[in-house]
Amino acid sequence: MMIYKHALTFFILFLTFSMPLCAENELKIVITEGVVGAKPLAIVPFQGSSLLPENISKIIYNDLKRSGRFNLQPTNIYPAYPHQGSEIEFQSWRKINTEYLLIGRIKSNGPGGYLIYFELFDAVKGRLIKSYQLLATQRQIRRAAHQAAALIYKSLEGVSGNFLSRILYITTSRFGNKIRNNLYVADADGHHPQVIISSKQPIMSPTWSPDGKKVAYVSFENRLPAIFIHDLRTRKRTKIAAFKGINGAPSWSPNGRLMAMTLSKDGNSEIYVMNLVNRKLTRITRHPAIDTEPSWSPDNKHLIFTSDRGGKPQIYQIPISGGKAKRITWEGIYNARGRLSPDGKKLVMVTRDKGRYRIAVQDMKTGQVAILTDGQLDESPSFSPNGRMIIYASQSRNKGVLSIVSVDGLVKQRLASQFGSVREPIWSPYRHH
Repeated sequence: MMIYKHALTFFILFLTFSMPLCAENELKIVITEGVVGAKPLAIVPFQGSSLLPENISKIIYNDLKRSGRFNLQPTNIYPAYPHQGSEIEFQSWRKINTEYLLIGRIKSNGPGGYLIYFELFDAVKGRLIKSYQLLATQRQIRRAAHQAAALIYKSLEGVSGNFLSRILYITTSRFGNKIRNNLYVADADGHHPQVIISSKQPIMSPTWSPDGKKVAYVSFENRLPAIFIHDLRTRKRTKIAAFKGINGAPSWSPNGRLMAMTLSKDGNSEIYVMNLVNRKLTRITRHPAIDTEPSWSPDNKHLIFTSDRGGKPQIYQIPISGGKAKRITWEGIYNARGRLSPDGKKLVMVTRDKGRYRIAVQDMKTGQVAILTDGQLDESPSFSPNGRMIIYASQSRNKGVLSIVSVDGLVKQRLASQFGSVREPIWSPYRHH
């Protein structure tokens, strides 16, 4: 009984922390710090924007600005407002230090449809970099804008942007003595929040399937922890783990066939892997210490997890076939909640620094660690799909907020709600549907 109590306490400390009142509706993104020397880019308002229910050039502008890679030129200094390449006088744009220029136009394309055409220019060299054409309905305008921003980002940065991705996060609302916990999914810019599940009991540890069509989470709705899988399209959910003791920290394998989790059904907190087709369980760790918070390597061959087997919480790696675990964090007395970047080259984690819990990144090749944040209680880090940004939970003015930091620590943003607190964010894979 004492082992179970200790494991449950350890489990909750790793996976969640006490948050004040909660957040609902759209998250508002505030850029608190940007990159010095970001690429100067001017975005001319698209011709025909009045045809659309939303300002597509403004959405593209906001996406690229949030990326931290671009210095967006203010429209009040523009020398002209061209909509076709033949109208551009590049010398006038170079005078205001514009390196890249985006222009576009929108035309009706049948009932309820639109043709969005835009061109990206190198203003210094005076040449076309790329031209694009997108089709969209009224309901697809915002998605089309994110797609446009992703195409522009890839043209100039060489990697895909995160603009078509989504985030999961949890809120907890209090109405008098009543508490309501909600699991939300929203676009990466905080728009279109939707409640996946609402409960009087705690919800924790949300995670995405690799195709972005399903989510898994832990719910205490029957006053005991259980792991559920929720189909976002059909809204059908399935309980996959409700064993005695801890059922926690679900983590989908990159191939989508397996689910790692923390269970204490055999008396101690250990890492297990479940085959999602036949529900067969395989025990991965066997150690008297507490093992929790599993996550996968991108190649599907290893799990990383948190354990106090060395006396203090540290991060370990183990093959999914089992065997001996290898400790991979050595700097600092507390490292937990480890997640590998999509390319497997970096490890993000929660580290204890001068009595505070902060987000750090470790280079998997050199072992070098860089602390990226300066909060009092930063938690739940998650890489963006392209591996360049990290979303995490933090606190501001005694309420929980979500924050974003670049892997080099230079770009910082805050996603806050005017209504309360949010926690446990996780970034989705790329969204292709």
